[in-house]
Amino acid sequence: MFDYHAIAPELILGVTLLAVVFIDLVLSDRHKYLAGVTALVGLVAAAFPLLTLAACGDLDGCVDTGSRVLFGGSYVIDDFALVLKGLFLVVGLISLLLSVGYIESDDYYQGEFYFLVLASITGAVVMASSRDLITLFIGLELVSGPAFLLAGWRKGDLRSNEAALKFFLIGVLSSAILLFGMSLVYGLTGEITFDGIAQAAAALQLADEPAFVLAVVFVLVGFAFKIAAVPFHFWAPDTYQGAPTPVAAYLSVGSKAAGFVGLLLICYQAFGSVREIWGPILWILAALSMTIGNLVALRQTNIVRLLGYSSIAHGGFILVPFAMAATYDSVGLEDAFFGSVTYVLIYAFMNLGAFAAVIAASTRVGSAEIEDWGGLGKYAPSLAAYLTVFFFALAGIPPLAGWFAKFVMFRAVIGAFSSPWAVVLAVIAAINAVIALVYYTRVVKTVYMDPVPETSDAESPTILAPSLKLALVITAVAVVVVGFFPQILAFFGEATRSLTAGL
Repeated sequence: MFDYHAIAPELILGVTLLAVVFIDLVLSDRHKYLAGVTALVGLVAAAFPLLTLAACGDLDGCVDTGSRVLFGGSYVIDDFALVLKGLFLVVGLISLLLSVGYIESDDYYQGEFYFLVLASITGAVVMASSRDLITLFIGLELVSGPAFLLAGWRKGDLRSNEAALKFFLIGVLSSAILLFGMSLVYGLTGEITFDGIAQAAAALQLADEPAFVLAVVFVLVGFAFKIAAVPFHFWAPDTYQGAPTPVAAYLSVGSKAAGFVGLLLICYQAFGSVREIWGPILWILAALSMTIGNLVALRQTNIVRLLGYSSIAHGGFILVPFAMAATYDSVGLEDAFFGSVTYVLIYAFMNLGAFAAVIAASTRVGSAEIEDWGGLGKYAPSLAAYLTVFFFALAGIPPLAGWFAKFVMFRAVIGAFSSPWAVVLAVIAAINAVIALVYYTRVVKTVYMDPVPETSDAESPTILAPSLKLALVITAVAVVVVGFFPQILAFFGEATRSLTAGL
């Protein structure tokens, strides 16, 4: 008997996609908002099977087949998959809340927008359960394809068109490199499942085979483009600035998190026996991403570009535990995995909240230039407070959630201090944490200490879409509560450790 319970979230998302298309085709323009309502309801509904699956406990507790390993091991429902699926649904929900007011503010095609966001989220949900090369690649492309169109949603804006074109060209290039690397892996191992690849690589001693090393490098480069790791980052700031700001928020969290999920799966499972190949490569990517992302962010005057480079730097912080994998024993490897996953979970709420605050403040001020935000704390104190919470959280200042993300990252790398490379990387990370504090506090300083620009309309009331207000509240509460009670998200991070079993 097929286990429909296991893939219920995917089925619900598929039905929601069809419903959104139907609403867009049938209803008049006056009722197109129902497409957004349907999309939000579908995301919430898809979360309920995750709760029932998690409540089942053992894999054989709720289904007659006694297994949630589907399609010959290509699709697995485990704790890691449940946690990341839940994250993607939450990211999709908040991204839609950020988008509602924006889409309704002009003559945009609402149905197509919500359809593309849902399709991209569905691809991310599929990736969380993928355990072979084909399913992983299809899921990743389903994440990326709709994102290309979303980036150019402002069809009459040349900057938006440029953003979409750059994103598309780099996306196609990265997919080609990734697919070439995957084809080499299959050719050398004869396997497509991650477990099969790991066993074949160990049995055939492929770690010393130049073709296999090249295959691993190509796969890593393909994912490095997806997560905007330096030196494959150059598309991200331009795309974020040119795309609609809610889309930039989704790209910086949802799309990036999907890339990290793919990297976690393929490194720790498929390439778990050849950590000496990918560990040093990711060490370099982590160091470069942290350093260059933060240094260039110091020079930014546009808040969206600043967050673009900030997301590159945070990608480097997430890669830090990866980087020392070659020196870890099995316990240390679990800590590294926990550190990366927990950082991704916390980063999602911090960065979505930061973009929500930026959307609200840009709407109030009428500009995304930081200098135009002078004195915002005087005439819009609630917006200034939200900005302060999220930017200080991104900087890692206690008691906001960002401090715990930095803590688990440093704890993971400190566990490998027997290697001098771990010490060097920890020092680089510490220096970059200080650099990041500079540009985050610069924004807060402008908001509270700089004079109000003469061109600012400080007397006009602050009017925000209710959905945007809800997104601000959800993310702010999450950032503050997790800062005081980090065990909430740590619980979910701990649940994913099982993915490293046997390494």
